[in-house]
Amino acid sequence: MRLHRFLTPIALALAACNPQAPKPKASNSAAVVRPRATTSPLELRITGQGTLHRPIHLIQQVHNRVDYDLLASSYESKGPQGAARAVFQNARVTFRDRSGAMFAAHAPQAVVDQTANTVTLSDGVHARTSSGMTLECAELVYDRSTGMLHGTGNVAVTDPKGFRATGSSFDSDISLTHMRMQ
Repeated sequence: MRLHRFLTPIALALAACNPQAPKPKASNSAAVVRPRATTSPLELRITGQGTLHRPIHLIQQVHNRVDYDLLASSYESKGPQGAARAVFQNARVTFRDRSGAMFAAHAPQAVVDQTANTVTLSDGVHARTSSGMTLECAELVYDRSTGMLHGTGNVAVTDPKGFRATGSSFDSDISLTHMRMQ
């Protein structure tokens, strides 16, 4: 009991010597500033210029497989992240399907539209498949969700043996083996 009387004042004295600084009290004069949620997403505008030896290079992959490979002299992209629309000048695009077939096309302009999930080549498209077939048309749309091509305007397809088919539009796979022309 005597020891208790002796240790109690020492414990109180040590508790009064707390090395921690006192916690600041919230004052009404300092308002807390919090960012407000915006009603519309941030619109991004990105431009780029390549050179002859170092063009703009975009590779789109799906499950570790290259879907398409795009080279261009310049580009401009507008839109919110994940929903942008990029316009490429002097574009060369190589599309690849799951079986390994390739379709290489070039055109003065290509548009990659993330919202529509398409790649559109325009102003005169010239293309060649890995099997040697050639294609010419005014505009070519690649639908990434289906892996199909749709071409319009003065369509001409030539196979390696010289057979030539013409029409105003076509729908096909990348290898041009399953084609419907009108």
